[in-house]
Amino acid sequence: MKISNDIHGKNCEFMNDNILKIRSKPITRACMFAYTFYETDGRVMRYAETLAREGIIVEAIVLRRDNQAEEEVINGVKVLRIQRRIKNESGKYSYLSRILKFFFLSMIEITRRHLKEPYDIIHVHSVPDFEVFAAFIPKLLGAKIILDIHDIVPEFYAAKFKVGQNSLVFSALKFVEKLSAAFADHVIIANDLWLEKLTSRSVSKDKCTAFINYPDISIFNPSVSANKKNGKFIMIYPGTLNWHQGLDIAVSALAIIKDKAPDIELHIYGEGSAKLDIQKQIENLQLSDKVLLRSPLPLRDIAAVMANADLGIVPKRNDSFGGDAFSTKILEFMALGVPVIVADTRVDQYYFNDSLVRFFKAGDADDLACVILEAYNNRELNRQFASRSLEFASQYSWENKKSDYLTLIDKLAQTTR
Repeated sequence: MKISNDIHGKNCEFMNDNILKIRSKPITRACMFAYTFYETDGRVMRYAETLAREGIIVEAIVLRRDNQAEEEVINGVKVLRIQRRIKNESGKYSYLSRILKFFFLSMIEITRRHLKEPYDIIHVHSVPDFEVFAAFIPKLLGAKIILDIHDIVPEFYAAKFKVGQNSLVFSALKFVEKLSAAFADHVIIANDLWLEKLTSRSVSKDKCTAFINYPDISIFNPSVSANKKNGKFIMIYPGTLNWHQGLDIAVSALAIIKDKAPDIELHIYGEGSAKLDIQKQIENLQLSDKVLLRSPLPLRDIAAVMANADLGIVPKRNDSFGGDAFSTKILEFMALGVPVIVADTRVDQYYFNDSLVRFFKAGDADDLACVILEAYNNRELNRQFASRSLEFASQYSWENKKSDYLTLIDKLAQTTR
């Protein structure tokens, strides 16, 4: 397995070593909006805080949890929480109805704000792709629109709701993807495998750039560790709890080795449609003292939790979506100096090799159990993995790559209709 020479992507035309320097048209206002929780979404937060540090007024239109303020300023970004959400959708229609509600609310909010004080750049984060059309009026009035595809929607939907790729729904979602990409002034996609797929069916290569989820080393660095493990060997998974993430595989693996590793624990931080099934599995396997299922934490808080782990674990399935979906957490664990176990999916073998991470056969609980047990019994090798991966992550951090994003913003600001 070979490390990619440039995990930023081979088709980016906006690479530049200089930080944003506006030449003729100053950017003063920008907006992020996304069907997500701002404080736990590192991708949205990185872009927003980067622009804010450049002196740009940045607002983020997002979701709200219970007991959160509707408006709050976080590290220079004005966060506007316009809709409450609990991640408990059990079917297609409940999922779609909440997305549509956010679409209309965000359209009203961004139009009202743009008419009052126009935005120069509007950065729309998908899922869903069609959220980009909520910026219809600002685009007509001159705002530049970026569509940032975190998860490629047709494959995401097919995996989440078990829909075939030959179905009418899948074809319709590809058509919406194409329309959404055509509406945007530029499209960002979350990894190089998806870049190849997207440019083969929905958008030209000169209009699309791959930005993976680079770790922000101001948040993810070894200094945040408090080294309080209470004698336990702690594995951690922080993230969304969907079926393709494979947390049930990790729980099954722990059941296999629990007697051979008596002080091992798996801590899961997250929420999602698979949470109830995972809870039932933990109870059925009598692992309540071994597997702790906890609520998600804000990004800066989860960084400290991750730093105190002995192992990170990313047990994704290698299906049509999960196999190509790059996990944010792998590079974040690396940046924290924490060794990580990763399923041998297509995307992870594309970016990493077995000198950086421990691979196991995706979907195979027995193989995962063997890999976990090997890591449990070989702490010195763990330290070697951590040292190599820390060096790798320091090269591919947001600090070293943010100039590419700022150069893209600069180019968009200079284009004329």
